[in-house]
Amino acid sequence: MCGANSPQHLPASKAEMDSRGWNELDILLISGDAYVDHPAFGVPLLGRLLEAEGYRVGIIAQPAWKDPESFRVMGRPRLFAAVSAGAMDSMVNHYTAARKVRNNDAYTPGGRSGARPDRALIAYTAALKGAFKGLPVVIGGIEASLRRLAHYDYWQDRVRRSVLVDSKADLLVFGMGERPLLEIARRAAEGEPLKEMLDIRGTAAMVKDEPDDAVRLPPFEQVRDDRQAYGEAFRLAAEENNPWSGRPLTQAYGNRWLRINPPALPLTEEEMDRLYALPFTRLPHPSYTETIPAFEQIRFSITSHRGCAGGCAFCAITHHQGKAIQSRSLESVRSEAEQLTTHPDFRGTISDIGGPTANMYGMACSDPQARSKCRRDSCLYPRICPKLTADGRKATELLRAVRHIEGVRHVFVASGIRYDLLDHQQEYFEALLEHHVGGLLKIAPESVVDEVTAIMRKPGAQPLEKFLRYYYDACRCSGKRRGVVPYLIAGHPGCTLSHMVDTALFLKKHNLRVEQVQEFTPTPGTVSTCIWHTGRDPFTGHPVHVPTDPRERRLQKALLLWHLPENRREIEAALRECGREKDGRLLLGGNGKDSGLKEKSKIQGKRKRHQRKA
Repeated sequence: MCGANSPQHLPASKAEMDSRGWNELDILLISGDAYVDHPAFGVPLLGRLLEAEGYRVGIIAQPAWKDPESFRVMGRPRLFAAVSAGAMDSMVNHYTAARKVRNNDAYTPGGRSGARPDRALIAYTAALKGAFKGLPVVIGGIEASLRRLAHYDYWQDRVRRSVLVDSKADLLVFGMGERPLLEIARRAAEGEPLKEMLDIRGTAAMVKDEPDDAVRLPPFEQVRDDRQAYGEAFRLAAEENNPWSGRPLTQAYGNRWLRINPPALPLTEEEMDRLYALPFTRLPHPSYTETIPAFEQIRFSITSHRGCAGGCAFCAITHHQGKAIQSRSLESVRSEAEQLTTHPDFRGTISDIGGPTANMYGMACSDPQARSKCRRDSCLYPRICPKLTADGRKATELLRAVRHIEGVRHVFVASGIRYDLLDHQQEYFEALLEHHVGGLLKIAPESVVDEVTAIMRKPGAQPLEKFLRYYYDACRCSGKRRGVVPYLIAGHPGCTLSHMVDTALFLKKHNLRVEQVQEFTPTPGTVSTCIWHTGRDPFTGHPVHVPTDPRERRLQKALLLWHLPENRREIEAALRECGREKDGRLLLGGNGKDSGLKEKSKIQGKRKRHQRKA
């Protein structure tokens, strides 16, 4: 065991096992990310937790999946192997929304792409089964969470089976893995086969007989071929996502059944504190000679909480971390910040304190009885739940405590914030703007059109405009020059070209410029992806426009970048296509004269009439 004052990396080679006097591992962890011994990286975090429980744990990061020997470097583990694709779904990591191969991977040394396979859980599990005959394998991480049921796969444009079926793993862990993985390890150490562990929360398994206590989803074959059945399966699964009251789910695959147990219960404050007090080196494995971009970004950041109560339709976080906010104590976060000040490379700046949404730290449901029955997928939409403790007091106290630590010069909040909490968190926003924002504040409205934000489960234009007035007034009063960078999505279900014209006009009115457009990517398991595939909202049954045409998506992106001269031609085409030529002057400008769209439209009309006569 390594001491808390001088931590070592977990073994990643036979030599490192030998240095600890180990002749075998209890548990082998496989990761699609490079090995960075930092609490922001999920696999090392789980490895440290298992180590603290007395298990001998090793990590193989980004193995050569076509070479069985790369999985044998530390020998066969005594209990089982656990596999994660990494911090991202491997297909999202590899391909853009246009299905083009990405040129980089932030979780790989040197930022190179291609260090992990497509559908990494399937490839890694097959390699492990080939390297060690009969070895029990557990799959987990965000790729397992999003693909635990039959799911629409954007890159193949078809419905795929559960990744548990395709990988032939023994168990699937979904959500945050601490509770289920510890129970699997304990029961495996007692001699229980993984295939018999059918009752662990936060896990899924294949069974021969249909469970009596489960909610039956439409079978895979029906979900694959019938979009209506797909939407029904999605709705039924979503209704059972409450960790306190959710029932098991079951889905037929031929003559076998996929059993998905209720989610694991959220961690308590004490359990969160214990996790982040584990002995991390906070460094990449010493074998790496190139920098790892993701590590450089989070090196001096602190995770204060997990979970997101927002329930945005396009976001995978709630499907993995859950909507219950799980916060560390103020003392735990402050202790980590104090440790950072002793690091030889620390220069006084903490780059971020937060989680999926920074100003949700300390938020909780004030009514445990109501929480245990709640079926809302968002605590904020369509209106903030009155039972949600959302005053921001704890988040304000946290920032105050950390910025007053000796040796800390700057504390920034780089995680996203929910500006629709402004009315409930006035003190927090005052502290944020006074002490914790650099030159630009990044916010994520995703859209400013109410019809679109309703589908996204996001606040509409009014809360955004209210926040912008507050923000600019605060900047004027403080004498600080700051701007706002909004994150917006092009091509989201429900968004038309006309909606995007309205968005561009809003941006110009408020002098907002988007630095980089996010094109909607149908990530497995989200509400938005279900709508993308079925063309309907799974909860209301209402039809929704889905912008699948590449040209429409391209024109939507051009409208978001209204300020770039090179986009003028495509903006003009978009305005003509949706009959909004009259807005050309407002959007494209010109010395009080017509933008030229009207005249161009007349000329094109004359040409078409002339061609028809000819």
